[in-house]
Amino acid sequence: MISDIGGARMSAELSNDVGAPPPPPPTAPADDQVTSLKPKKFLGVRHVQYALLFSVTILAYALRNVLNVAVIAMVKQRNDFDVPTYPEWESEKNVMLSAFFWGYVLTQIPAGQLAEYFGPKRFLSAAILTCSLFSVLIPVLGGQFGYGGVILCRIVQGLTQGFIYPSIHHLISAWVPLANRANIASFVYAGGPLGTVMVMPVAGYFSSSRLGWPMAFYALGAVGLAWTVIWLVFGLDSPHHHKTITKEELRYIQDGAINDKKPEKLPTPWREMATSLPCWAILICHFGSLWGFWTMLTEIPTYMDKILHFDIKSNSTLSALPYLVYWILNLIMSPIADYLIVNKITSVGVSRKIFNSIGVFVPALALVGLVFVGAEERAWTVFLLVVAVGFNTAILCGFHVNHIDVAPRHAGTLMGITNALGNCAAILAPLAVDLFKSIGGYQESDKALWNIVFITAAVLFASTGLFYNLFASGKVQPWNDPRNSEDASPQEKQPINEKK
Repeated sequence: MISDIGGARMSAELSNDVGAPPPPPPTAPADDQVTSLKPKKFLGVRHVQYALLFSVTILAYALRNVLNVAVIAMVKQRNDFDVPTYPEWESEKNVMLSAFFWGYVLTQIPAGQLAEYFGPKRFLSAAILTCSLFSVLIPVLGGQFGYGGVILCRIVQGLTQGFIYPSIHHLISAWVPLANRANIASFVYAGGPLGTVMVMPVAGYFSSSRLGWPMAFYALGAVGLAWTVIWLVFGLDSPHHHKTITKEELRYIQDGAINDKKPEKLPTPWREMATSLPCWAILICHFGSLWGFWTMLTEIPTYMDKILHFDIKSNSTLSALPYLVYWILNLIMSPIADYLIVNKITSVGVSRKIFNSIGVFVPALALVGLVFVGAEERAWTVFLLVVAVGFNTAILCGFHVNHIDVAPRHAGTLMGITNALGNCAAILAPLAVDLFKSIGGYQESDKALWNIVFITAAVLFASTGLFYNLFASGKVQPWNDPRNSEDASPQEKQPINEKK
C-alpha cells in the first residue's frame, strides 16, 4: 500500500520527470489555529458531557464484568452464609461469561446508524436503563430457570450495551475538538477499566459477606437507574442543542469552523468503507486487541483461583490491580499523544501507530513471559499480568480513536462495524479456553492449559498490531464527505510529516 505521503512523493517525482517544478510542501497549520480559539473559561459545558461519558463507561464495564468475579462464588460447593450457590453450573461458567457478547455484536452497526440519524442521547438512556434492570434480574432468573436464566439476562445486557460505544463515539466526534481528541477520548474510554477496578473488589466483598453475590447485581442495577435520570437531565446530542453554550466555546469545539446549523446527515459510504485499507487496519487490530483484552479480563480471576490459589477477596483485589494500572497509565499516555500532534512533533497517523504499538506489543511480550513463570512464583505472575493489561491502555490513543480521524462524519457507524466484528473475539476467547481443555484433556488447574491461552492471545496481539502499522492512516478519507473534499479541518487535511 502507498503510504500517506507516498502519493505526494510519487506526484513530485513524476512532475520532475517531465520538467515541471515540484509542488510546494504541505502548509502547516498556524500555531494559533489550535490554541487561540480556546475559551478563556477553564470549565465549559463540554466538560459536563465529558464527565457523563466517563461515568457511563465506568458503569457499563461494571455491569459487564461483575459476573467475572461473582461467578466464582456462584459455582462454589458451599459458603458460610445462607446464600444460594450452584456448583452444577461450573461447566457452564465460560458460556455464561461469553453470552454477553452474543447480543453485544448484533446491535453495534444499527446502533451507529441510529445514533447518527436520530441522535445518541435517547439510545444511551434506554441502553443503560435496560441493562441495569436485567442486572437486578440475574439472581432472580438464575434461581428460577438455572444458568439459562443468567445467559438470557447476559444476552439482553449485551444487546443493550451494543448501543453504548457507537453512541459515545458519535458524541466524542460532536463534542471534542481535534486538539484534545486523543486526550478526551482516552479519558472517556479509560472509564471502562476503572469500572473494572471498582467492581471487582466490590463483587469480591459482597460474595464473601452475608449479603452474598446477588447483592452485587442489585447494587449495580440501582446505580444504573440513577445514572439514567442524570443523563436525561444533562446529556445532549451535540453542542448545537445546548441553549447556553457560548459562541466562543462552540467555535473551539468545531476547530474554528463555527456553524449555527445542525450538520447535514449524509448517506453512509458502505462500499468505500469496505474497500478502505485504513478501515481494515482498525477492524483487524480491534479484533486482535479484544481477543487479548477479554482473555485477560474474563480469565484472570479463574487463573488466580485455580493456579495461584488466592481466596476470593484477594483474588478480586489482585484481579483489579492490572486495570488500576491501565487507568493510571492512560492518564500519562493520552496527554503525550495529543502533545505530539498539537506541537507538530508527529502527524496524527504516526502518533496513533506509536501508541498502538505500545498497546499491543508490550502485552504480547508479557503474556509470552507468563509461559516461563512457574505457578509458585506469584509475585512475578502478578507483575507480568499488570504489565500485560496496564500497557494495553495505549490502544486508546491508537486504533481506538482512529475512527474519528479517518471518518469523523461516520465515526459512530464505523465504530459500530469494528466493535461488532472485533467483539466476536470476546465471544470466542472464553470459549477457546473450553476448546483447549477439550482437545488437550486439560483441567483449569493445569498450567499447560494457560500457556496455550496466553500464547494464543500474544500471537493475535502482535500480528494484528503489525497489520495496523502497515495500513493505518491518520488522514480524513475522501469518502468521509464526498460533496466537499475540503471538509476536514486544517490539522486533519495536512498533518505534519505524515507517513506510515
